[in-house]
Amino acid sequence: MVFICFLLAEDVKYSTFVLILLRYKKDRMSQKASIWNPWHGCHKLSEGCRHCYVYRTDGKYGKDSSVVAKTEKFDLPLQQKKNKTYKIPSGNLVYTCFTSDFLVEDADEWRAEAWEMMRTRRDLDFLFITKRIDRLHECLPDDWGDGYDHVTICCTMENQDRIDYRLPIYKAAPIKHKIIICEPLLGPIDFRGELGDWVEQVVAGGESGKEARICNYDWVLDIRRQCVEADVGFWFKQTGSYLLKEGCEYKIARQFQHSQARKAGINYERKKEK
Repeated sequence: MVFICFLLAEDVKYSTFVLILLRYKKDRMSQKASIWNPWHGCHKLSEGCRHCYVYRTDGKYGKDSSVVAKTEKFDLPLQQKKNKTYKIPSGNLVYTCFTSDFLVEDADEWRAEAWEMMRTRRDLDFLFITKRIDRLHECLPDDWGDGYDHVTICCTMENQDRIDYRLPIYKAAPIKHKIIICEPLLGPIDFRGELGDWVEQVVAGGESGKEARICNYDWVLDIRRQCVEADVGFWFKQTGSYLLKEGCEYKIARQFQHSQARKAGINYERKKEK
């Protein structure tokens, strides 16, 4: 496994965003990463959205995050330099739509073109996270089949309520590469024995920000236990601002939330190739 670090940035103001760290497959060890936000803005959907970092950051600049709009980087995968080479080099891992949701309803009129750009750039690997997995079937391109080999779709499940609703839909969805995101982790989670070869990894992490809700370390350990039993990769991504461990509550500064999670030494790499 490898850590890939990038700034969630459309322009200079987003350089004040949090550093996002994602683990990916062992064979991605030398892969470079890019960020592509074809549209910006979203609508809060479930409990994990309550303290959304995009809303927090936009609010500092008087921007309404509920307005979904195409960005000037909409066609970034196809943009070229003066020498006619692509701005995003072949082989890059492209984190897609991290200031919105790729499946948000407002983007329905633009999504077909975004899929077409992904199809054209099969030399790239695209990854996006959604809370709207129940909209996937109505948003897929005609030639999707059982998924594009170069597209990973992650699904957020922040509490048991969202596990019970989203997990069955996600498990059945025609996607080649799947990662479950339990972040912000808002309560204990029982996957009810549904983890298996169909999912590559589960990511868990606490909530950041001044209004963050507390993350109980026992919840994290129990998710890890379920992953190990099912031989599914597990990554404890960040502690969050407030972590309850062995009866003590810890307030953790933003710059240490990833490193403290890493120091816990509880990440798990699945043993068998799927």
